[in-house]
Amino acid sequence: MAAMKRIIRRSVLLYIVALIYSGGIDSRWPDIRLLGVLNRIALCYLFGGLIFCFFRTRAIAVITAAILLGYWAAMALIPFPDVRPPDAPNVPVTRNHYQRVEQLNMASTNMIHGTYLPGVDLADYLDQKYLPGRKVSGTYDPEGLLSTLPAIASGLLGILAGLLLQNTKVSDQKKVIHLLAWGAAGVVLGFLWGTQFPVIKKIWTSSFVLVAGGYSAILLGVFYLIVDVWKYQKWCQPFVWIGMNSITIYMVNNFLGGFDGLASRLAGGDVKAFFDAHVGQGVGELMVAIVGLGLVFWFVNFLYRKKVFIRL
Repeated sequence: MAAMKRIIRRSVLLYIVALIYSGGIDSRWPDIRLLGVLNRIALCYLFGGLIFCFFRTRAIAVITAAILLGYWAAMALIPFPDVRPPDAPNVPVTRNHYQRVEQLNMASTNMIHGTYLPGVDLADYLDQKYLPGRKVSGTYDPEGLLSTLPAIASGLLGILAGLLLQNTKVSDQKKVIHLLAWGAAGVVLGFLWGTQFPVIKKIWTSSFVLVAGGYSAILLGVFYLIVDVWKYQKWCQPFVWIGMNSITIYMVNNFLGGFDGLASRLAGGDVKAFFDAHVGQGVGELMVAIVGLGLVFWFVNFLYRKKVFIRL
């Protein structure tokens, strides 16, 4: 019960922080975004955490597979109205063409299914029909309603990986092998599935979940081998600084308008022009980016040394 209370509390706090990140109530309704990256993290943490509390490892794996298969079936088979206006049937329903749902033909009776064009698929239609507030892509949101389901499945894959790493009955070497093998299998299966259900990040297709999860498992296996098995740990200390204040740096970057803006004050202008002229075109912009990244590491190192850790 205590764990569930903490999961719910942290999810609510994450969602509130997400609303602030997206502009809070600086704008008047309906120009407020209800779903975004951090909002989705809050929802995935909520449902993933509750599933973890109630189900064992095998059941979690089954639930993950069921979500991915169910999402595929829904996207491929459930019919929905083609909301493209009759005078522009081939124009993509993107922010470049349509800024508001009112511009679409929401009264359309032309039913279609199994399409994955931008703004013309079941997930985007449900956003157009039922998601209130501002949508980042004009009439739909890449972190929308239905596509949150496979995102939860993606989080469950992370839980399964964590359970593997915590399993004291499996040796470290076997853990690495399992991560690499399952990661490779996920990538291959994902791209094969992509021939029927394209690998599309913006609607979080099931094939995308497998490909992204597969690459993540491979990288996790490699870093687990280097850091935890071989004990080469000093080089990754800067990532510890970031990990200890991940939400903090995420929000500070938003409030500052990006560390690149501050970096431009230090390495832009004539400095940037000098590198472009004497080293190579584009090198100046690279230097600004490097200075921006250096500012990030300096800031999180400062917080780490002062033992300032802001958590939810």
